[in-house]
Amino acid sequence: MELRSQAVKQGLSRAPHRSLLKADGFIDREIEQPWVGIVCAANEVVPGHIHLQQVAEAVKAGVRMGGGTPMQFGVIGICDGIAMGHAGMRYSLPSREVIADSIELMVQAHAFDALVMIPNCDKIVPGMLMAAARLNLPTVVVSGGPMLAGRHAGKDVDFITVMEAQGAVEAELMDPAELAELEEAACPGCGSCAGLFTANSMNCLTEAIGLGLPGNGTIPAPHARRIRLAKEAGLAVMDILRKGRRPLDIITRSSLRNALAVDMAIGGSSNTVLHLLALAYEAGVDIDLREIQEVCDATPNLARISPAGGGRHHMQDLDEAGGIPAVMGELLKKGLVDPEVPCVAADRLGDLLKGKGTLNPEVIRPVEDPYMPTGGLAILYGNLAPEGAVVKQSAVPDNLLRHRGPARVFDAEEAAVEAMRSGRIREGDVVVIRYEGPRGGPGMREMLNPTATLAGMGMADKVVLVTDGRFSGGTRGAAVGHVSPEAAQGGPIALVEDGDLIELDVPGRVVRLEVPEEELQERRKAWRPPEPRVRTGYLAEYARRVSSASRGAVRLRD
Repeated sequence: MELRSQAVKQGLSRAPHRSLLKADGFIDREIEQPWVGIVCAANEVVPGHIHLQQVAEAVKAGVRMGGGTPMQFGVIGICDGIAMGHAGMRYSLPSREVIADSIELMVQAHAFDALVMIPNCDKIVPGMLMAAARLNLPTVVVSGGPMLAGRHAGKDVDFITVMEAQGAVEAELMDPAELAELEEAACPGCGSCAGLFTANSMNCLTEAIGLGLPGNGTIPAPHARRIRLAKEAGLAVMDILRKGRRPLDIITRSSLRNALAVDMAIGGSSNTVLHLLALAYEAGVDIDLREIQEVCDATPNLARISPAGGGRHHMQDLDEAGGIPAVMGELLKKGLVDPEVPCVAADRLGDLLKGKGTLNPEVIRPVEDPYMPTGGLAILYGNLAPEGAVVKQSAVPDNLLRHRGPARVFDAEEAAVEAMRSGRIREGDVVVIRYEGPRGGPGMREMLNPTATLAGMGMADKVVLVTDGRFSGGTRGAAVGHVSPEAAQGGPIALVEDGDLIELDVPGRVVRLEVPEEELQERRKAWRPPEPRVRTGYLAEYARRVSSASRGAVRLRD
């Protein structure tokens, strides 16, 4: 087994390098063994990350048992919940590129032989996956796992319950004292927020792609099984290092379609579309929104995890029902996943899925009895979104799956939320929030505040939202995001005026502005691009180089 690290540690000319390693406390045997970079996003800010050092210690134990030398280094991580609703959210999606870049710098500078990546929350998971594809070294991903749901008044609750409750208080539908009680109970400890929000969606899809071991997406953070899984991840990376199995052997069109099928089956966050497109871009796999729609149309929706289904089920319920192996086992019965792809846990995915199926049909429905015959997400097109838009159709109320209403147009999230709170949004309105895309935001903010405000006010089934920004994985309601091209690029969403009629037809995959083309052409002649909101620093550079959301909001290479 030829090791990359030999370039750093072998021979007479590397005596100075070995002396520095010995200053770290490494002995000759540790220096001679394969070097495994332990890429850990532990910090004291993000609830999903506060326990990751314990996970890292378990991974390192597994690496040592497997005959390797672990070397840990850190990665940044932004908490979307804490960044939500203010300027901080502009930095969340762009941090994905920083994470991938920083891992590349550390790994290439120090010649690691293999990697174990330990993420947990929103942009950290896809950022690490992108780095794995870019570096193409034997890699295993093991997340910190989901938070347990909280309990309040005899019901399971989570972060989204609190977000929606603040809207209820503003609408005088809830007493502030009850909100204070929820605030204490909703997030009971470490882990990524308890519903099928973006973080947990991506950790599940990491498992479905084959870069995480079974259980990666669903074993709760506080459970001892999570620590045992971390040790197994350390052992697994040594196994695939010996076999020479690399991420680009695993991240293929077939495995990405497997992940998409799982995404549709469980009703994951709409943000997964951005991240899977970005991962495909890094891996050199040509997948676009139309192929995503193809998988959606072929895949039944089998699970309704919070925020879908009214928050009745959470990640611990999905885990107890068999987790992602059970979901994939159900899909395999209909030939909806490819069992021949390799993964970090086996030479062939099908070997992991033998005998797997739902253990609780109330949580994971049998493939013969789905919630819907098509997947949890849908890609919409029309003259308002020529390059596409995304909606989490499993969280759209039945009465809004087809809707036609007047546009209420806002050029920033804050203006829309203020209108909601002041009672200026009416039943039947289509709220358009623009200039919040990857370039115009900049940073494509998540808009959980508007959707949670409407839900708390009892209007989630009365109003449609349309934006060139994006929505949280915790969003429920008729929330159409990722409208492309975005307003800052002169997309049609920039031309919408108050009172214009907008048609939403989720089953028909259409979002359409009912304005004659001649009128739109006149408006286009009068349109001028806005001044950049941010002129300096990382966000300004990001805005200059970022692609459309329809391509994953990636940093373009050319």
